[in-house]
Amino acid sequence: MTISDIIRFRLHNLLVSSNRFASPAETVSWLGAVQAQDYFGAKWSLGLRITGLKEQSVDDAIANRSIVRTWPMRGTLHFVAAEDARWMLKLLTPRIIAGSAGRHRQLELDDKTFDKSKDLLISAMQGGKQFMRNEVYKLLQENGISTSGQRGMHIIGFLAQSQILCHGSHNDKQPTYVLMDDWVPKTAEMNREEALHELAIRYFKSHGPATISDFVWWTGLRISEAKQAINLGSSSLKSVEVDGNKYLYHEEMTEKTDADAVFLLPGFDEYILGYTDRNPVVDKIHAPKIIPGKNGVFAPTIISNGKVEGTWKRTLVKDAVQMNLSPFGKLSLAKKKAIEVQCKEFAKFLSRKTVDVNWQ
Repeated sequence: MTISDIIRFRLHNLLVSSNRFASPAETVSWLGAVQAQDYFGAKWSLGLRITGLKEQSVDDAIANRSIVRTWPMRGTLHFVAAEDARWMLKLLTPRIIAGSAGRHRQLELDDKTFDKSKDLLISAMQGGKQFMRNEVYKLLQENGISTSGQRGMHIIGFLAQSQILCHGSHNDKQPTYVLMDDWVPKTAEMNREEALHELAIRYFKSHGPATISDFVWWTGLRISEAKQAINLGSSSLKSVEVDGNKYLYHEEMTEKTDADAVFLLPGFDEYILGYTDRNPVVDKIHAPKIIPGKNGVFAPTIISNGKVEGTWKRTLVKDAVQMNLSPFGKLSLAKKKAIEVQCKEFAKFLSRKTVDVNWQ
């Protein structure tokens, strides 16, 4: 196996090149979790993986509660399948909460404040009510709990990681919050070993071949916990050494994508953000171009031969979408045409009648 094989296997396993599921819930379940702090980009992460999917279908999947947007790992918003939300939060968020203790002290957020906030929100939101962020803040402020200086978002984050809140449907392009007990059905509980096993299998089946460092990054587990998870799943996992690194993958992995396929990925797609080592897919000279502000905000990328070969932006104008494409180097006419086909697929996903492609 070579690095080229690895990136082609990843494209297949991550469903970028193999649209084998028909619904957002099936796709998210396969991937384990889909990074979703950029809500509109995350919807395209699902759209490019499901043939013929429309943007509205992702909103519908959230509204019908088959997928949930919450903070299961790394303190970052993700889409997860509804049946996975509780065990993932239970397994992964205690370490995040513990790691936030210092910041909570700085913000003068203590157990008493969190408990009071929880009681207020449970009382006000029961019955499936969806509150926008300003409504959550207003309720807390009116009851003597300041939301200034990031206190509000830390309260929301803590309560979400404690399985009290999660995101509901979007309202006027803004997220809403709901009580998780109202929104997400109770599921059979897993013990810790079962959850670790499931997480390892899910990750390496969808993201493999990948290293243990990649798995640690993605999950936020301690190295010892990650090793335990891998050991628990060892009967289904195989390994290979490539360029001095050990890569793990699921035993069922057999197919890989065509070498010359092209794709348009959103900025925080799992193909880039699902790994701590991005060198296999991003040449070092180009790495700064996908994080242009050096602020952790990833630009949408053009993928060719499994590697990042440019960035793109979209502008919505009435019934059209304008696509501004910035390749890192000269592209062949055939490759440009293939990328323009992907632009048309993106426009269809957005239900836009026309697409205007600009090469820069």
